Amino acid sequence: PIAPQKGESPVEWDDYLANFSDYRTTHFNNDPDEQPSYEANLTKQKDLADHIISQLCVTELNRTGKEILLQIVGNLDNNGYLCISNQEIAEACNCTEEEVLEVLELVQSLDPAGLAAHDLQECLLLQLGRLGLQDNIASKIVKDHLQRLEKRQYEQIAKIENVKIEDVYKGVKIIRRLNPYPGKQYSLNDTHYVVPDIFIIKDGNDYVVSLNEEGIPKLRVNPYYLELLNKKSNEANDEESKAYLTDRYKAASWLIKSIHQRQSTIFKVTESIVKFQRDFLDHGVSALKPLVLRDIAADINMHESTISRVTTNKYVHTPQGVFELKYFFTTGLKSEDGSVSSSSVKEKIRTLIQAEKPEDPISDQQIVDILTKENINIARRTVAKYRESLGILSSSKRRKAF
Repeated sequence: PIAPQKGESPVEWDDYLANFSDYRTTHFNNDPDEQPSYEANLTKQKDLADHIISQLCVTELNRTGKEILLQIVGNLDNNGYLCISNQEIAEACNCTEEEVLEVLELVQSLDPAGLAAHDLQECLLLQLGRLGLQDNIASKIVKDHLQRLEKRQYEQIAKIENVKIEDVYKGVKIIRRLNPYPGKQYSLNDTHYVVPDIFIIKDGNDYVVSLNEEGIPKLRVNPYYLELLNKKSNEANDEESKAYLTDRYKAASWLIKSIHQRQSTIFKVTESIVKFQRDFLDHGVSALKPLVLRDIAADINMHESTISRVTTNKYVHTPQGVFELKYFFTTGLKSEDGSVSSSSVKEKIRTLIQAEKPEDPISDQQIVDILTKENINIARRTVAKYRESLGILSSSKRRKAF
């Protein structure tokens, strides 16, 4: 509780609550029984299971069919794939695989197309069948040449199927329009928004660090308890109360001090990062410099473990965007000019690939040659590692023939 400040009158809560009314109590004539329940005001986003069940509300299934349906729906992953075999469902429901297949075909006929497939191949074939293309070259490619399709070996497919390369291209275009993750649109993965713990703001030619204290309470020890503690100190016959108040006062003071110290440490670390990463703030990721915890620890005279702890899950808003504080700690690669950050090299790789011609993608070795000309010494396997960490396919899989 917080005691009234000097000059403030205490709030009479009993009188306030007795006379309080809002639109809800007014609308329902102050009768609690007529008001809607709390649960009636809650909403729930429709997930994949709800979407399936809603489409089967007029379908009559016997008891076994319902058990099979529950097994199917309960074993769909977020992408809409069935994670267990028909045999396992049959064993769980004590029925035949034919009965399982009957219900499974019913589920696979629902929206979205491709639902409840066991693998990617079946998922794509279900969608092609829904489009009436089960006899099309696209279906043939999915059935027999899925690996060749992944490697973009279109000429081999045309040769094996004895068709024109243009026909293969048409089939591939159809396949590209299919959805390999039919259930993903019903996934209830909520978006999590990052609230920066600290801001770096450009002020003229300088950068100013500012803490985001929104949501952090302004804590203080209630003067009432300090007064009570002093009173108990003068009463020798109440040692138990005095000890309790002293212990609680120390705990409250420690908590307040810890929060201030945490904020102060984040502030100092960010100021040090600004000092080391000024080029990043001016020019972006390509100018990020190699930095390790030891550098910051030495600069602000703190232990590395403290720096590591205070930068975990802490975010900073900069003129270049919002980043986790740990983002600024990167290893370096040797160059003739000294060293360059691995994050900077990754950004260079991303930029080079984005600028490539779709029909003639740049290879890892070509990237090595380009970076070498920029005085960055890097091995081809390191380029491949960085490319994969960026979620970028190899050049053979990026090539577009049409």
